[in-house]
Amino acid sequence: MKAAVIVFPGSNCDQDCLRSLKATTGLTADLVWHKEASLPNYDFIILPGGFAYGDYLRCGAIARFSPVLAEIKRLAQRGSLILGICNGFQILCEAQLLPGALLRNHGLKYLCQDVYLRVETVHSPFLSHYQKAQILRIPISHGEGSYSLNPKELQKLQDDDRVAFRYAHADGTVDGTSAPNGSLDSIAGILSENRRILGLMPHPERLAEPELGGVDGRPLFEAVFSALGDAA
Repeated sequence: MKAAVIVFPGSNCDQDCLRSLKATTGLTADLVWHKEASLPNYDFIILPGGFAYGDYLRCGAIARFSPVLAEIKRLAQRGSLILGICNGFQILCEAQLLPGALLRNHGLKYLCQDVYLRVETVHSPFLSHYQKAQILRIPISHGEGSYSLNPKELQKLQDDDRVAFRYAHADGTVDGTSAPNGSLDSIAGILSENRRILGLMPHPERLAEPELGGVDGRPLFEAVFSALGDAA
């Protein structure tokens, strides 16, 4: 069982992901520099948050040309689990491993705060340790997190039950004001068609240990570990 955290110039959450993965599952991941053009057959890959290439042009637009992305696409086709958090989600969208795009926040302000999420599906190796409609408290930290998608693709995403998380109020309701960044349909995270790629803007690694003030992000890493263990 092999795991990797990809490091781009400007990544700043790579060590957080390493620590949370180790603390929640005991799994030690490799730090992999973005210029690596050949990877072992990793079972689990994390693209962490940060500001890859300084977010020049737009978030993830330059990072998608990094040599490692060709290998990530190969491993995605192989069936490896791939998690993109915040900037990682933006990169996965730019690389067309996930549909849609992340635009400037509504109000054009950087947001760094805790938000409530509602779990929309548990049918994924990432989500099996949650309960459907469970309410989580997870922090966000982004300036470009407003998810956008054309109506036809949005309908397909909804019909396929591939919305992983939606921004919600504390009581679990989702409405036009529950997404602080103006994200379409209050979407906070989505799945690929094979449900083995997850992209989300909130940071589960920042609330995966009691010492950090909560453990709502912990079941995501535990679910991955269980899925990989069952497949071994």
